[in-house]
Amino acid sequence: MPQRITIVSRLFRPEAGAAAYRLGALADELTTQGHHVRVLTTVPPKGTRIDDAGLDVRRWPVLRDKGGNVRGYVQYLSYDIPLLFRLLFTKSDVVVVEPPTTTGVVSRIVCALRRTPYFHYSADVVSTAAEGIGVNRTVVRALKFLERWVLNGARRIIAVSDGVKKDLLSLGVPEDRITIVGVGIDTTRFDFTPNDEQTPAKKLVYGGTMSEIHGAAIFIRSFARIADKHPDATLLMIGQGVDVPALKDLANDLAPGKVEFRPPQSAEHLSNEFSTASAALASVKPGVGYDFAFATKALSSLSAGAPVIYAGVGPMASIIRDNDLGWAVEWDDDAVSEAMDRALTDSPDTARRVALSQWVKRNHSLQTVATNTVDILDQE
Repeated sequence: MPQRITIVSRLFRPEAGAAAYRLGALADELTTQGHHVRVLTTVPPKGTRIDDAGLDVRRWPVLRDKGGNVRGYVQYLSYDIPLLFRLLFTKSDVVVVEPPTTTGVVSRIVCALRRTPYFHYSADVVSTAAEGIGVNRTVVRALKFLERWVLNGARRIIAVSDGVKKDLLSLGVPEDRITIVGVGIDTTRFDFTPNDEQTPAKKLVYGGTMSEIHGAAIFIRSFARIADKHPDATLLMIGQGVDVPALKDLANDLAPGKVEFRPPQSAEHLSNEFSTASAALASVKPGVGYDFAFATKALSSLSAGAPVIYAGVGPMASIIRDNDLGWAVEWDDDAVSEAMDRALTDSPDTARRVALSQWVKRNHSLQTVATNTVDILDQE
């Protein structure tokens, strides 16, 4: 039976990011299966091309930091306070809520007033991440209390991985209320199709958020070590994040003229960059509260035909090693620079790129994840 389903998230397509793509695919799948979907989200950064064809997407202007992110308590509240009224006057049979915790608090309050069930989509555990990056202990305790309250009010928690489930259990969430749907990327937007117009280049591409969690400085330091050996190679950093200003300064100091920074690009543009790169870059910095995180940017680049140089921790490291998808190395400048040298020396041919793309389609299609999620909503 068709339901009125409201998706609540500060991030949604066309903004780059795992949550935006994941929720976009969910909205598409729900619509395809006959549900009436409304998305309550934000106005994207200036210059972003919006295409909401076929979807009822309601966008609200919010405060963003210097990097264009909706990140930080003031930025969150610029979305969450209006959300209280937007959600209150939206008729819904089911609400799907994406972190942060402040959005969850507003959603639980409104859903209680309207007696509407909500599902919490947990791609991470906010309080664990805050603890990992050194947030004040009192703040972390408050976050844990609020996050537990939000999660325990949900009809079901949708987790993306075993690592997230483990952290949810540590918060005291009952195991029988958690369902894992998996991690995937949009293989229709990130794709490799052999094309005579594509010209492979000696470049390494980082595409995505650059924050404390990722520690992207390791790629700049490592590239600087081998830049003279590959004078025609470029390190391309595409995206936004709190670390971007410091990364630009580091690049100017260590590899002037060899590192190019670009603002966030469309999935299609990113896919083209990956399709012609010697390798893509992805990372999860150890010890900052995200050791369980799935670096979905690695899956995006693989789907577009680029082998991955992966630095740090998380389940993606073993996936890359076990399936010969590139180089998974320790959090070490020497190890990363060695992998970069190998990637630039022996760029992938067309057959290799096709094989990488097909592997992602078989194992980590976002369309499959969206279908799994819709099944959970339909069963409750």
